[in-house]
Amino acid sequence: MKIIQKELSVLRKNSDICCVTEYDMGDRDIDFAIVTLTGRYPDEGRVNNTRSKEIVYIHEGNGYVEIDGENYLLKAGDAVLIETGEKFYWNGSMTLFISCHPAFTVEQHQRVE
Repeated sequence: MKIIQKELSVLRKNSDICCVTEYDMGDRDIDFAIVTLTGRYPDEGRVNNTRSKEIVYIHEGNGYVEIDGENYLLKAGDAVLIETGEKFYWNGSMTLFISCHPAFTVEQHQRVE
């Protein structure tokens, strides 16, 4: 078992509208983060994860995710599975709980288009 207390989490600001609180479990197989969005991320184009699947739970708020050209409306309580390599962006005012398998690294998160 591993526990990461809030004071050991790391806050990373991806942009003016996207803040990520990472809980590093020291595990290569899985991770956990809380993302707060107040607009579109990324601000233009799309991103993909070249190595991991991402499971995302919409904890608060609403908006949408665009995955490979299709928009999906989202509200609190919804969950999204983003497969490795799918191109996407988020837009809305939402708090997202995200876990990646295998664990996320900055190098595998790529801006495309």
